[in-house]
Amino acid sequence: MTEEATDLDEDASREAEDLGPLDSSKGATRPRTISAPPPPCMADMVPTAQPELCRGTFQQVTTLLDIMDTEPSKTDTVGAGLDMRKTLASVIITEKATTEPSVVMYALIHCLQMPKISTQRKINIYNILQAIIQQEGELEEHCVQRLVTIASKEMRESPEMDNYVQAEVASDTLVALSRNHFSLVMYELQHNLRPLDLADEFVIITLAKLANSNVFEFMPYMGITLATLFTMLRLANEAKMRQVICSAMETFCETVQFYLRHLEDSLYPVMTEEQFAVKVFPMYRYFVTVWLKHSQPEVKLGVIKSLRPMLTLLLPNDDLREQVYDYIPVLLAEYQGGLEALFITQVLRQILEMAVTTNTPIPQMQLHPVFTELHMQVCNKAPAQHQFSSQNLMEIVHCFIALARSYPKELMKFFFSQMEMSKEAVRVGTLNLIRAVVSADEPKMNIKTIYLAIRVVKSILSDSRSKVRMAILRIIGQLALSGYQEKIKGWGLKYVSVQLTLSTYKLTNHRECFYQRELEEKMVHKVTMETVKIITSSVSGMTNEFWVRLLCYIMETDYTEALTPICISLTNLAEHQLQEREEEEANGASKNKRVELPAPQKLLARLLVLMSSPYKGEGRGIAMLNLLRTLSQSIAPAMADMWEAEIPLLVQYLEEHTEYTWNQKAWEDKLIQFLRNSLKKTRGTNWSLRLSKELNNQIETFSSPSLEKGFLYRALGFTLAMGLEADRVEVQLLELLYKTDYGNDFDREGVILCFGLCARGQVKTVLNVLHEFEEKIQESEQSWQISAWRKDHPWKRENVKSALMVMYSCVSSYCHPQMLLTHVDSPITAKIVHHYSSSCQDTSLKMAFMKSVVQVTNSIRSIKDLEDFQFSHKPTLTSLITAIIKAEPVDHLVSPVRTMAIDALSHLSTLKPFYSTEESSELMDISIHSVISLQPPGEDNESIKTLYANAFCSLEKLMESLLQRQPDPKGLQDMVHLLEKWILSEKEWEREKAMHLHLHLMQIYVQTIGVCIPLKLGQFGMLVGLIAPYTCDTHKRTRITSSNVLSSLLELHVSQTCSLWGASKERELEKCKEDLWGTDTETIFCASSRIAKVFCVELNCDEVVALIQKLCENIGAMDLQHDKAAVTWIGVLLQMRVKELEDKVAEVLGAILVHLPVVDHVEVRQLLIEGILLLAFHHRETVLTSLLRQPLPMESHLRQVWLAVAENAPFARTMLHGLLDRLQSRFAPKVKATSKADIWRLAAVDPLMTQCAIYLLMEKMDKDDKFAELLPDLIYTFVLHLGSSHRPEAASPVLKTWRLVHTGALPEEMSMQRVTIKCMKLLFKNVNSKLLAKALEEQSVWTLLENEGTFLEGVSLLARLCIQNMEVHKRRLSELVLGGLGSEILSCRVSSTAVCVELMSDSVLHREKLLKSAVLTLGQGVDQEEDEALQVLSLRALGNMALGAPKKVKQHRKVLLEKCLGSLRRAPSSCVAAESMEALTKILAELREGDMGSSFEAVCEQCRGFFDNESELLRLKAFTLFGKLAKVVGISKKHFFKGEVKKAWIALMLHCQDPCSSTAQACMATMFQCAHFWGWKSLGNPSARSNASNSDEMTVFQTTVCSFLTQKKPAILYGFLLETMTYTENNFSRIRIAACNLAGIMMKQMSTSYLKQLDFEVLRNALQELQLDSDAGVRRAALEALKVLDSCSQRGLVAAPTSVPSDPT
Repeated sequence: MTEEATDLDEDASREAEDLGPLDSSKGATRPRTISAPPPPCMADMVPTAQPELCRGTFQQVTTLLDIMDTEPSKTDTVGAGLDMRKTLASVIITEKATTEPSVVMYALIHCLQMPKISTQRKINIYNILQAIIQQEGELEEHCVQRLVTIASKEMRESPEMDNYVQAEVASDTLVALSRNHFSLVMYELQHNLRPLDLADEFVIITLAKLANSNVFEFMPYMGITLATLFTMLRLANEAKMRQVICSAMETFCETVQFYLRHLEDSLYPVMTEEQFAVKVFPMYRYFVTVWLKHSQPEVKLGVIKSLRPMLTLLLPNDDLREQVYDYIPVLLAEYQGGLEALFITQVLRQILEMAVTTNTPIPQMQLHPVFTELHMQVCNKAPAQHQFSSQNLMEIVHCFIALARSYPKELMKFFFSQMEMSKEAVRVGTLNLIRAVVSADEPKMNIKTIYLAIRVVKSILSDSRSKVRMAILRIIGQLALSGYQEKIKGWGLKYVSVQLTLSTYKLTNHRECFYQRELEEKMVHKVTMETVKIITSSVSGMTNEFWVRLLCYIMETDYTEALTPICISLTNLAEHQLQEREEEEANGASKNKRVELPAPQKLLARLLVLMSSPYKGEGRGIAMLNLLRTLSQSIAPAMADMWEAEIPLLVQYLEEHTEYTWNQKAWEDKLIQFLRNSLKKTRGTNWSLRLSKELNNQIETFSSPSLEKGFLYRALGFTLAMGLEADRVEVQLLELLYKTDYGNDFDREGVILCFGLCARGQVKTVLNVLHEFEEKIQESEQSWQISAWRKDHPWKRENVKSALMVMYSCVSSYCHPQMLLTHVDSPITAKIVHHYSSSCQDTSLKMAFMKSVVQVTNSIRSIKDLEDFQFSHKPTLTSLITAIIKAEPVDHLVSPVRTMAIDALSHLSTLKPFYSTEESSELMDISIHSVISLQPPGEDNESIKTLYANAFCSLEKLMESLLQRQPDPKGLQDMVHLLEKWILSEKEWEREKAMHLHLHLMQIYVQTIGVCIPLKLGQFGMLVGLIAPYTCDTHKRTRITSSNVLSSLLELHVSQTCSLWGASKERELEKCKEDLWGTDTETIFCASSRIAKVFCVELNCDEVVALIQKLCENIGAMDLQHDKAAVTWIGVLLQMRVKELEDKVAEVLGAILVHLPVVDHVEVRQLLIEGILLLAFHHRETVLTSLLRQPLPMESHLRQVWLAVAENAPFARTMLHGLLDRLQSRFAPKVKATSKADIWRLAAVDPLMTQCAIYLLMEKMDKDDKFAELLPDLIYTFVLHLGSSHRPEAASPVLKTWRLVHTGALPEEMSMQRVTIKCMKLLFKNVNSKLLAKALEEQSVWTLLENEGTFLEGVSLLARLCIQNMEVHKRRLSELVLGGLGSEILSCRVSSTAVCVELMSDSVLHREKLLKSAVLTLGQGVDQEEDEALQVLSLRALGNMALGAPKKVKQHRKVLLEKCLGSLRRAPSSCVAAESMEALTKILAELREGDMGSSFEAVCEQCRGFFDNESELLRLKAFTLFGKLAKVVGISKKHFFKGEVKKAWIALMLHCQDPCSSTAQACMATMFQCAHFWGWKSLGNPSARSNASNSDEMTVFQTTVCSFLTQKKPAILYGFLLETMTYTENNFSRIRIAACNLAGIMMKQMSTSYLKQLDFEVLRNALQELQLDSDAGVRRAALEALKVLDSCSQRGLVAAPTSVPSDPT
């Protein structure tokens, strides 16, 4: 700080910058200003200072004040820094004043006088001035004078502007100045304090401060100040001013008191105490009479607070004291107002205590108001707004003590009157006041006052209210404590005894609905016990009546919480009595050292039982032991010496422990031993039987359950066992059986224990008692009359039976071994079975039964020399216990029944006869299911957790016990099999428990069997496969347990196989176990994989297969974590051992494929698929056959396998080749296998599955791979399979067999044709020809292929498009097709022929020298008769040779004509005939007449035979072929063909009107081609064809032809008419119409000679029959023909035909 001030001296501006870094940018509210230089008068003010220095100091002070005025920033950190700078600025100014106080003072005073100065700046200046004043002391008088004037003015004017803070600091500045300049300040204040003129409030406040800080200097002014203030009282009307004056008076009076106490320190005495009192009293009187009645509570409070220091001056004055008493009623009246009562009571206490001190009591006329008001304050509840009610009550108590000293009689009379009001609050309050009076300290109350107080108390002894009773008891205790013991003998002790009994009774017989009353009664009892303790510790010469009452209380009370103080009190009383007896003995008056006891055995029994819980009731054990020790001579003199030695040891044990560290059983054992030692001292007497009788009587006095009652049963059993008279013991045992409540579990167990302990020395007696009891209660299967024995709580049959069962077993437990074998079968076990079997078998009975079984078996096993003892009841007990286990709920644990049942089985398994293997498995399965299925208990349910742990422990014991009976691999496998379904459980807790059991099983097996018996082949792998996935279990404990199980298995395997198991492998395995403790999933799986590698090297191939099969078997049965672990192990095994598994591939792959469908998670499935791919890479054919033998439809897991294959393009192409081989092998000759690979390659597979696999590979293989090398093979193979799919008789037998896996039919989309078409679509999509793909879609090739009816058309279209767009693949395709033509399978030949149809249309066969073999093969197809389609296609292919190789037709004409004509002759169907004619038509186009030879006539003859065929196609093909023949015919065959034309002419003319338009057109074209054979060339010219296109022109044409025939060849016309009439019966209506029309034309044109030859009747009948035709056109045509016929017949001749123009040629 000094350095800072020095810096200011050197460079003010620099200091300002350092101290004021805050500008407007950092939160300052206003910019810093530089103060103006000081006025010229500054130099005059400081003559000793240089002007430059004054100006610099002023600027520094101003700058620092500016820093202090800066407002804080909103930012906390900046605000804290600013506060530090403000403080630093203030300190710098103060430090500056140490060197130049006057300069700094004047600078600050000048700053105070500046205009528009802020309030905060003034406050800062005043605070700095105060610091400088305190620091410097005396200052220049001129400076002080100016500051006093300015501060006085500020102090007086600031309150008017509501600036009290400024006035306050100004006032404090004046007070600071007064310490060294008192006269100047006092002068200023007195100048402003004028009589009869109300001064400013801060003048009075400052005077009070001045008086307080300058006591002795102020005293000369005190008188005038008080006098002047008194003149202002009437003028002070405002509450604020009155409060100021009251506060000032309080300060003035306290100052006067200080002055009077230190009067000797004063330099000159001013006034005496009396003078001050005289000055103060008028103020007191005015305050009490006037201001105390003010309406505002603040004024009242100020007045009351000022009265106490004023009374301190007034009350010592005798004259003024009397006057003060006169104003007591005014003070009492204020109790009714809202003022805090504490302050009024404090004033009253001051007055009353001074009255006692000065022995000038208040007037009697004021006593009753004082009593009443103060008593009301005690009895009535204080208002809620009163904060000091408890302090007020304490003050009131002191007031009443003072009143009791002054007016005891009047006060007790008032108390008595209040007691008569019978209000509880009034009585309790009064009693509390009496207790306070009794407990008053020195000087104590006189005896008369105590006597009067006791009279008041006695008047309400009959009041039964709890609070009144407690108050009376506290008064009695206070009387004893205060030395008035003699005053409570008689009434007081009696009242305490009554209250002790009454409160105990109420507490032990309370009702639950009166909880509040119970609490009050507990308080009464507590107060009573405190009073008893006070009385017994302080009252001597206690009456014998009180001693007896307390003894009876111990032995009879049910409220044991009070026993500790009672025992302590009795011990004190007994010691007092013994001391008195010793004194009397010393005086020779008595020689008896005993105290009177009503019943020694009863007292001992009571105390022994109660001591079993020594820390109850505030540690009653020690108190009772001390009481026993004190009364040892009185209870049993024979035991006294032993008690003197042992009781201190028991007390020491209790003192060394607490209720939290002691052991109940150890303590009870000590008490039992103490009892046994005590009874030994009375051996030979009936003392033990009398004690047992008392113990028996005590049973009903304790509740159940309780520690005391449990110990009581135990003590009773030991006591009875030591009894010498069996008959009396039997009586007590029977009595105990009859009075026991068997429905109470605790009582039942206690009686059972008692009987067991008694059996140690009285076994026959106990069995006789039980038998007698069963007979007396008349137990039988039909009657049960136990309820008649107990009226309070009738016995239940089941409760008694369960108790009897356990009693018998308990007898066996405590019975001597030599006696046990005699009684164990009968009656003990027989009775147990009988009681259980004849009961309802509820939970309690089951538990009792199992407990009995365990106790009996343990008792038998404890016998050393069993030899060949056979427990005959073992089968019966086993069947009963298993039934109990099965009946237990499997999902939750509600009782320890199953634990006890499993324990019982474990114990029974050790006795002969032993269980068989089947029996052991059944028992173990039942037990495992009963325990493992239980849900684990919650963390907060300790009881269920205990039951749960006990059940599991029992199961382990049973497993161990049963395994020891079959210690071999089969026994191990049987146990594991029982655990397996629980190990695979989805529930975490079941897996964990099963795994723990497995570990326990392995540990037992390894320890007991070891290398003695080797495991079976594959058993080790199966055991490892079951456990391996659990090394990655989500539950840490399960992981660790599974790794321990694997370690045990590996240890067993290594020991049995003598494997080279080194330390490095052991360390690796331990390291893996450590990693399994972690939580990181990746680390856990890595550790599991390393464990798998450790195991892999230890396994042979069979074990590897067994391990993989087991791992696959469990996939899907667990969660994802386990599945991942399983496939991780499988992957490790395959990677390390795949090459060695050639003979095991099918087994491994079969296991994987069987279980792959259950795998839902992608990652697990992918890992398994990778294993399959690994197998496929090394053993392709085996894997391929296995995959293709999987059932359809192809499931997702199998699809993923193929998709995984497709991801590796080279491997996928290899697999694709294999798949094509499988498909093509169906259509190839069978061959014999020469190797294992051939066996798998040639094995039958499902072609549809193969097709699906191909599709998946093609779909997912790299799109850049266009399958160029496989394209023709794929296309051809797909076509063959499409063909086979449309022929059910050719379906694969493998497919039929494999579909038996599924009960229903395959989905429609899984048909062979659809799958194949999908493959073909995908294939052509990948072919590098957009035109081909587009053409296939546009021409609906796929639709045609899919339909069975259009399949061959689709094949032809497909082949045509492929030939057109796939030039490079034509040869390979041709080779495949030619090969297929010779296949043994019909569908293959048909499909190949369909493709060959298009190949024959192309020149590829001719170019590739394949045509000849194709023709020959196709000829064979034409000759076969088993398939029509094959014939048709073969004919079509042969016909297409004219398109593909027209030049080769002539070369092969003989074969072609032979095959076509032969099929036409046979004509098995219209299709074959039509195709034959179509082929002939194509072939004839490339031949001449001479090339055909004799075939020409045959073709013509066969062709005409189809003109009238019902098939439109055949008529069409026949007319087309006939027209082609007309073109081919030459000179040599012209005459022949002319005859053929004549034979066909009517058919040609009629079929020009064929119902089929195409046939009609073909017929017309053929007819005109044949017309020239009639010699009339004009009939065959094109104009004639066009003219005959409609019906009218056809009529004209026909008329012309008939006219021509009439003229040239009438006989032919006559024959044509007859032939035409045959067509009137044709099936086609249009042909019938045409026939009628043609017949009419012919008759009209026929010559008369030929008309005469007609049989008109036959013609008429034929035409009349047509009148009945269904077709109207036929009827009309027939009618017209009839008219022509009639006209001809009526005339007798037909008109001569018109001349026909001659042929121009």
